[in-house]
Amino acid sequence: MLAAALGTATVALTGCSSDDGGSSGSSKRLRIGYFAFPSGDLLVKNQKLLEKALPDYRITWIKFDSGASVNQAFIGGSLDIAALGSSPFARGIAGSSPIPYKVAFVLDVAGENEALVARKSTNITDVAGLKGKTVATPFASTSHYSLLAALEEAGLKASDVKLIDLQPQPILAAWERGDIDAAYVWLPTLDELRKTGTQLVSSKEIGSRGKPTLDLAVVSDALISKDPQAIATWRKVEAEGLRRITSDPQGSAKAVANELGISLADAKAQLTQGVFLTPEQVASADWLGTEGSPGKLASYLTDTGAFLADQKQIDAAPSQDTVSKALYLKGLPDGIK
Repeated sequence: MLAAALGTATVALTGCSSDDGGSSGSSKRLRIGYFAFPSGDLLVKNQKLLEKALPDYRITWIKFDSGASVNQAFIGGSLDIAALGSSPFARGIAGSSPIPYKVAFVLDVAGENEALVARKSTNITDVAGLKGKTVATPFASTSHYSLLAALEEAGLKASDVKLIDLQPQPILAAWERGDIDAAYVWLPTLDELRKTGTQLVSSKEIGSRGKPTLDLAVVSDALISKDPQAIATWRKVEAEGLRRITSDPQGSAKAVANELGISLADAKAQLTQGVFLTPEQVASADWLGTEGSPGKLASYLTDTGAFLADQKQIDAAPSQDTVSKALYLKGLPDGIK
């Protein structure tokens, strides 16, 4: 089983960059995994909202390229909190050795910020046209999940294309060399592909047809046990990050531009492609839910696991009861105010 197999992996953070925002003398620490992806989470990091809220903590931000490496880091005990896509989370809690973590927040719902793009030179204009072609995506990611869903909708099996497992930056390099015909990936790499590609379908479209993907935030069971107040504070600053996307779009775009090393105009455009819930929506019955009453997110994640099992990506899907128990709802909805 995937989770069990991952458990034997040697976890290293080689290739991941860290940003230590706290005092090295602090006895309390939080190790936070993040993606270089336009979101409220990136605002929290850039504007040091958590460091200001928890001045006595040593806070380290560690950048990851995909959910698969986040899962491995949690198994190795190297993370306390992290961004994680809904698909790799469903994988993580599947099997007899689930990863010891729980969903505590929803960062965003995938929209036009994840999509499948084909090189214009291939003259491919729809997903069905990918038969026999080479398609890249980061395996075990939300993009991988959405790609499988798109192929199924088009009447294709995964075996009908040549699937290549590549992270975002290697995807861009392979695209520029002409080694791949198409790719399913997220921003900011996605925008680079669009310059010389044709978008075939987005995660927003796939989600509207019953297979939504999300960027979640998960917390380790160990942190839940030893420091729930830190989680409550972190959740409040994440809620503030979401509010700032709406209340201060200029400042939010500037923060994203600084973090990603892109222009302010590009940052503004990229932020408009995501679907960012309000904190109140995050804790509503439509999404995460409240303490004692899991929301529809449990069903979405259960369906994700079932689809992955049907596609032979995992041995067995987690039950809805398993999924519901993997949601950390303590303090909601009051905990986001």
